[in-house]
Amino acid sequence: MLYQRSSQLFAEAEKVIPGGVNSPVRAFKAVGGTPIFVKSAKGAYLYDEDGNRLIDYINSWGPMILGHAYEPVVQAVIEKAKLGTSFGMPTELETQIAALAVAMVPNIDKIRFVNSGTEACMSAVRLARGFTKRDKIIKFAGCYHGHSDSFLIQAGSGAITFGSPNSPGVTAGTAKDTLLAQYNDLENVATLIKANKNEIAAIIVEPVAGNMGCIPPNKGFLEGLRQLCTDNGILLIFDEVMTGFRLAAGGVQELFNVTADIVCFGKVIGGGLPVGAFAARAEIMNYLSPLGPVYQAGTLSGNPLAMAAGLAMLQALNSDRSIFQRLEEKTAYLAAGIDKVLKANNVVFTINSIGSMISVHFDAAVVVDFQTAAKGDNETFKKFFHGLLQEGIYIAPSAYETWFITDALTYEDLDFTIRAIDKVSKTF
Repeated sequence: MLYQRSSQLFAEAEKVIPGGVNSPVRAFKAVGGTPIFVKSAKGAYLYDEDGNRLIDYINSWGPMILGHAYEPVVQAVIEKAKLGTSFGMPTELETQIAALAVAMVPNIDKIRFVNSGTEACMSAVRLARGFTKRDKIIKFAGCYHGHSDSFLIQAGSGAITFGSPNSPGVTAGTAKDTLLAQYNDLENVATLIKANKNEIAAIIVEPVAGNMGCIPPNKGFLEGLRQLCTDNGILLIFDEVMTGFRLAAGGVQELFNVTADIVCFGKVIGGGLPVGAFAARAEIMNYLSPLGPVYQAGTLSGNPLAMAAGLAMLQALNSDRSIFQRLEEKTAYLAAGIDKVLKANNVVFTINSIGSMISVHFDAAVVVDFQTAAKGDNETFKKFFHGLLQEGIYIAPSAYETWFITDALTYEDLDFTIRAIDKVSKTF
């Protein structure tokens, strides 16, 4: 494939945008080469500026669960835009999507909309600190909760790729209030709690990790976190920016029947527009201004275009719950096909998958946390990425990112992908 136009556009972008991109992982630093510039997308496919068609396995990093340019979402945005794009005042749409989200997700009474997953997680931690009157939080190595200062402590994905998990600009004072635990290790969490008794406001976790590849929780891990939080007066925050409305209508809480105190959302809940949200039971949410003392605000929060897109998306998912089963079946089919061809070609690998999330790790060991994910063979991953790109398949340009399956993918697309992986893996 030729990427002449993309290369030209990237050179132009580098002159006026730091690194030529507005989010670091897009720069292809982890895999080498020049980023692909997208011109349009429809269903399961991207169309780049050089006229190439690519089967898409990142789907805007998760939101496009029903495919690109999903007609009900597009029409909802168009119709709403005709009436105005932003008001800075309440609209009925905000209440409609809030009511639907609360009805779909277990254990939440109220929800507040913001503009990104980063903002949702940042606000959730502030709320937890205000509610508990404690300062410290526990996060897990390799879990990414956005680029707020509190979270850039061994943060996963882009932070791993660029070698600066403790980013310059994060103060020592902020860092000392973030305690780092190992994912899927309850004993490690219990030790941290014991050493910081009555000081920890919240434990924040990706209940299914997606920023060190797809890593599901070990049996009992989430249940153990829930019990530790209950026993020690700590709020449990599920960062469901990736998993919310994707792994089940009610997210991970529904899938594993484990309740969180605060849940953060993004991606699917916005239908592809910039949206985040955080939600909890009324007792906690009522601590937010204007009812309570914890301040949070945003001029574009509840933006009508984003609310229209999100409402159309949630309505589609809520009216056809079978989509989650279909997605799980497609993911399992893809995983089985990849497993077969990689074994046939004597490739060392491990596949992790759950629901509509999947990743291939080029190491024989079971991948359960940041340390085991980091053992993967990145040189093989680079060959894998570029080989698939040449075959017309786009996966995340980082070994530390999950793939996302969309309902728009056909079994013909999946078979094409499996054949391409077979071809590429013969070159390793």
